[in-house]
Amino acid sequence: MESLNVSDHMNQRPVTFKPDMTVAEAVERLLQSRQTGGPVIDEQNKVIGFLSEQDCLVRMIESSYYREQVAHVKDVMRTEVIAVKPYLSVIELAQRMMTEKPKVYPIVDDDGYLLGTINRSALLNAIDLQLRDGYKNGA
Repeated sequence: MESLNVSDHMNQRPVTFKPDMTVAEAVERLLQSRQTGGPVIDEQNKVIGFLSEQDCLVRMIESSYYREQVAHVKDVMRTEVIAVKPYLSVIELAQRMMTEKPKVYPIVDDDGYLLGTINRSALLNAIDLQLRDGYKNGA
């Protein structure tokens, strides 16, 4: 099971954001994609941040309460992003997810370019498939 790489189970078409996009536009993308968050990328497709539903919710509540001007993704995104490499094993990432907060991880190549994302559901599915295969082969 250790040989399963996250690249085998990643979302190759994740929702992404640009830093100058408004939070309202980002929320619309999140809702349409039915994803809980995604990487913020620059013009070269390198990951520079991460934006989640929670980040947007916090900003929207503040904006409605204080009647503030329009906020942009760069104002609310997290810049400390925990990204993983495509060759990381599913099991290793699952173990990390037990102690780290992110529910969605960007997958980047060795130069920091976005390849996709992986979330907890995808990891559960990958492990479940592997376990089922093991039970079939062992039966």
